[in-house]
Amino acid sequence: MAEKRSRPLRADALQNETRLLEAAARAFARDGAEASLKAVAQDAGVGIGTLYRRFPTREALVEATYRNETERLCAAATVLLERTDPRRALREWMDRFTDFMATKHGMAEALKLVLQADGELRTTTRDLLADAIATLVTAGVDAGQIRPDVPAEDVLVALGGITLIAGEPTHRALAGRLLDLLVDGLDHR
Repeated sequence: MAEKRSRPLRADALQNETRLLEAAARAFARDGAEASLKAVAQDAGVGIGTLYRRFPTREALVEATYRNETERLCAAATVLLERTDPRRALREWMDRFTDFMATKHGMAEALKLVLQADGELRTTTRDLLADAIATLVTAGVDAGQIRPDVPAEDVLVALGGITLIAGEPTHRALAGRLLDLLVDGLDHR
């Protein structure tokens, strides 16, 4: 799932890993990189030993959480397109991107070390995000809902700017208004 392994995990171990990564994302978004690992394990419904067996260091948990959240966010693009029209799917995905960035900001210090140690991770993440945005934008263009003259990369940069300005949970209303403006600017008229 979140990192390469030599053999697949048992079903119960995979379920524990999934719950740990979801709990870690919540904790990092709420408490930052210094979130209590004991609290993460407790939230996931496992013992601290299970957490440390799977993620022996805080950095390993941060990296796995970051990879997992990136993969989940990017996979959501096609799921959203199956459920609703492209413009709505893009807007909902932008909300999820804002949540993703809040988690990323929460683990910024630890993530910075991870990204410095693994330069490929930053590039891979950016490529995955750009592909997800391109999928949404292309679907919107094909449906006649989104302007064809705006590159997906520009939308990603605009999203990044919005989350820098209004990425804190206390700025959620502002982020929503800015995302609405961005989507309105993408409308095919």
